[in-house]
Amino acid sequence: MSEQQSIGEEVKNWRAPTRPESAVMQGRYCRVEPLDADAHAALLFQAVEGQDALFRYMYDGPFASAAQYHRWVRESTAKSDMQFFAIKDVETGRFGGVASYLRIAPEAGSIEVGNICFGLRLQNTRAATETMYLMMKWAFEAGYRRYEWKCNALNIASRRAAQRLGFTYEGVFRQASVAKGRNRDTAWFAVIDKEWPALSEAFDFWLAPSNFDAQGRQKERLSDLTRLVRAGSDPAL
Repeated sequence: MSEQQSIGEEVKNWRAPTRPESAVMQGRYCRVEPLDADAHAALLFQAVEGQDALFRYMYDGPFASAAQYHRWVRESTAKSDMQFFAIKDVETGRFGGVASYLRIAPEAGSIEVGNICFGLRLQNTRAATETMYLMMKWAFEAGYRRYEWKCNALNIASRRAAQRLGFTYEGVFRQASVAKGRNRDTAWFAVIDKEWPALSEAFDFWLAPSNFDAQGRQKERLSDLTRLVRAGSDPAL
């Protein structure tokens, strides 16, 4: 008598989600809009100029001039397999960084967030966190089942950020690529649709004005809220 084999849970009423080409996301603290070289490049270069450390683990950059950065934005926005966004801090009125969707696979229900490069003024702000929340929110509401985060395995700050945002660690792909002439092992993280409702509540609670005192200091840490949702922790942290 042959052993019966499992074939996976049935995905009922499955429809491939849309691609994010025209997505615009407006939050309380930030605005996330499709990146445009002529509209955004000069302002974004000002936000990252001289901050070479931001590009240590990136495939591109740093950039020596506004013209060089403008060319990179123009080339990046021309790629059909990625969708880049400019992030504006509503409080300051300044554009402070970029992020993108990539590895966009509607037929699989999978999408990745990456190319995240926030200038120092945007880092560690409510606008920065809300940007990540809005991009995740758009993906799950569009119908994606899996939302990925990948980073250089040596980039501990990125691994820590992924865990804070509720991504579950899934392992390291050894010798996954070569970046700027150096080996890159890639750490994988993901959130799946079943985790999103609880994770969304955690973000809503953390982003609420009531979670901050008069000096803007958080009362509850986001990492404490998302810990209850994550399926596991990164052993490197």
